[in-house]
Amino acid sequence: MNLRSLCGRLRGPLSIMATTTVAAALLAASIGPASAGRPSAPPQRKPTVVLVHGAFADSTSWNGVVEKLRREGYPVVAAANPLRGLSSDAAYLKHLLASIDGPVVLAGHSYGGSVITDAAHGAGNVKALVYVAAFIPDKGESVPSLSEKFPGSTLGSALRPVPVALPDGSEETDYYIDQAGFHRQFAADVPRNTADLMAVTQRPVTASALAEGASEPAWQTVPSWALVATEDLDIPVRTQIFMAERARSHITEVRASHAVSVSHPDAVADIIEKAARTVG
Repeated sequence: MNLRSLCGRLRGPLSIMATTTVAAALLAASIGPASAGRPSAPPQRKPTVVLVHGAFADSTSWNGVVEKLRREGYPVVAAANPLRGLSSDAAYLKHLLASIDGPVVLAGHSYGGSVITDAAHGAGNVKALVYVAAFIPDKGESVPSLSEKFPGSTLGSALRPVPVALPDGSEETDYYIDQAGFHRQFAADVPRNTADLMAVTQRPVTASALAEGASEPAWQTVPSWALVATEDLDIPVRTQIFMAERARSHITEVRASHAVSVSHPDAVADIIEKAARTVG
């Protein structure tokens, strides 16, 4: 067989293969751009988590919780609670909430629970409340009235009063936890060196802030979650459970001291995430 006849025999199959290849390429070109041009659904934005510390603490008490939430993609704000008066603290927080776009999960620890209860009332972007070893007051209730509802708190004997003058010239009392007893009273399950630093950097709360009664409670209309610290010496366990059940909160018990956000940050973050997952 000469070269000319061999090329003639191959020309037919090669032409068919070339035609098939071109057709496939044209089909891919016609389908590809249409699929690529179709708009994809934007990823759902996660709610912002706002964390409010209580008395005898500051925003760094949330550090471990913040780290975990941020790893999971949540925007987080750890508010600086003034601790000067319940109504003024709540007003401060309400302004902060109004500056945040989108839904908010609002979490409070200890006295911070009273603050978020007031501040979230009428705040349309707050979609869930999380109480972390916190007060959950009803209208008119104060920190002392709830602390004394059931026995078990030893906070009163650990407090150290310090007289202060307010800008208007009136006198007030700041309360600190005595540094020598801070570890046992506030943070028994936190390493001693960490608790000692917390004792030195603690933020005082005014007597009037603790004594002021709450206004309309947001938990009546906003779903809530509650972490009960079963080794708490500040807020008796029975008080925490009573308040959480009254608010119809989703309750989780953790064997921890009052400083549960420091000693068990993952457990606290997990409960906040449970609340956040219900926010559409």
